[in-house]
Amino acid sequence: MTRTEPTGGRLGRYRLVQRIGEGGMGVVHLALDEGGRAVAVKVLRPHVAGDPEARRRLAREVDTLRRVRSPRVAAVLDADVDCDTPYVVTEYVPAPPLDVHVREHGPLDAERLAVLGDGLGEALAAVHEAGVVHRDLKPGNVLMLDGDPVVIDFGIAHVADDVRLTSTGLVMGTPGYLSPEVVAGEPVTQATDWWGWAATMTFAATGRPPFGRGPVDVVLDRVRRGDADLEGVPAGLIDVLRRGLEVDPLRRPRPAELRTAVERLREDDADDEAWDDEAWDDEAPDDEAWDDEAWDDEPAREVEDPTSVVPVPPTAALEPVVRQRDAGAVAPPHYELPSYPPPGYPSYPPPGYPSYPPPGYPPYPLAAAALAVPPRRSGTIAAGLLALVAVAAVAPAVAVIAALVGSALARTVDRAHGALLRRRHERGPRRADVVRAVAASPWHLVPATVVAVVALVLPLLLGVAVAFLTGWFLGDGGLRLTGVTPGSPVALAAGAASAAVAAWWGPGGAALRRGTRTVVRAVAPGRGGSQVAVVLLLLVTAAAVLVALGGAQPDWTPLPGPPLGLR
Repeated sequence: MTRTEPTGGRLGRYRLVQRIGEGGMGVVHLALDEGGRAVAVKVLRPHVAGDPEARRRLAREVDTLRRVRSPRVAAVLDADVDCDTPYVVTEYVPAPPLDVHVREHGPLDAERLAVLGDGLGEALAAVHEAGVVHRDLKPGNVLMLDGDPVVIDFGIAHVADDVRLTSTGLVMGTPGYLSPEVVAGEPVTQATDWWGWAATMTFAATGRPPFGRGPVDVVLDRVRRGDADLEGVPAGLIDVLRRGLEVDPLRRPRPAELRTAVERLREDDADDEAWDDEAWDDEAPDDEAWDDEAWDDEPAREVEDPTSVVPVPPTAALEPVVRQRDAGAVAPPHYELPSYPPPGYPSYPPPGYPSYPPPGYPPYPLAAAALAVPPRRSGTIAAGLLALVAVAAVAPAVAVIAALVGSALARTVDRAHGALLRRRHERGPRRADVVRAVAASPWHLVPATVVAVVALVLPLLLGVAVAFLTGWFLGDGGLRLTGVTPGSPVALAAGAASAAVAAWWGPGGAALRRGTRTVVRAVAPGRGGSQVAVVLLLLVTAAAVLVALGGAQPDWTPLPGPPLGLR
């Protein structure tokens, strides 16, 4: 067993920043990976970590979940279930859950409900395509990112629940959002997730749990009887949500009916807007997930061993069991769900787990600033490249020297910045980090300059070739335009543009792009600085163009004359 412990605020190759959530299966930390990217690390509870079979099933489950690809699902990025402290790493979504969003802003209107229904349908289609059943879709597992839903906590919770079922006979989860089949211990299929879809949509429309609040046994009794509170739901959704919350999975509407209901909701809200019926099919990973025949024809996925993802008989196979239950031949089981953790249950974090942040650690706003996405400054950089091309048309040697100096500077900054990130990842942020980075810059300058010179060879050769071809095509060898030669401003500008593209996107271009953006953000900070820089660069471009249009020949200073026959 590999030993990986969260010592010193780190877990494996991830640096824990702040605890952001806690539930029945684990504690969730905001963390940074080795590249400085924000991720969510879920550290599993001892009742999962202490069960070898649960670890094996979790490993298989994670392999399955990695196949889910959808912008509406937080992707599983990494996991280590063999270490002393097993954990799962998922995409970090900086957004509040739906229940918090509704509590702060109120129930969703018709338009936002339609967006929510559309997004949840797309997420479930992607999850089902991978052969996974979420089984715990609820407002707390739906993050609202700029109004669009992103589903989290799919699949993995099954393992934690199964361990609890084995040891105590209890079911973990939020009582008002446990489907009737989960409560009754019946097989779980894709119909379970569409029940969760209806329950979540009901909450979003009303701001209330669909089966009310109160003692656990009272809420579960309402779930078993299908006694949902739909007061306040838009008229166009009442019927489909009532049938979506049916106790009997066979009586629930098909996905195509849910799609139609959401379409009508939008049409009722704005008569001049029509939902493009093909958009759903084009975006959903599984076109059949919302097809009229998909519910009956496609085998469902039963989650007896939730990591095996094996086919099970169609939903119709449940009909005899459901009829026996409805006839009273099978008494519905009664579950008492105590508070978690129960008395005497091992505490979490385990003994020896360090508190985070440690004493004296900078406050969280520093971490928040580190996670903010810096501006790319694409407009400023484009203006700079345009000015460089214009200068190359009238002063080619000066443009080459400027390009070489700029490339060396950008690559030096990129190396220094990368070293700073690695140091902070390994040791945490220190006040002297910036001073150390500046002091170490000369050590980065030499290799950066060597790389800049080597990386400039191919773009220069390409630029010279394009200049010759342009001069030949526009001059004596083609269109025979007066005064156009390989060394004329037009041909030099074409060659410079080709060389700039090759240097920016060619071999070694990634370091050049990263370093250039960092330098531009430092030299022209803020929107005002960026605007001033763009204006100055455009003035340089305009001046070079005026010189070229005036008929002046390119000035090759400091060279004595045109090299390589560029006359």
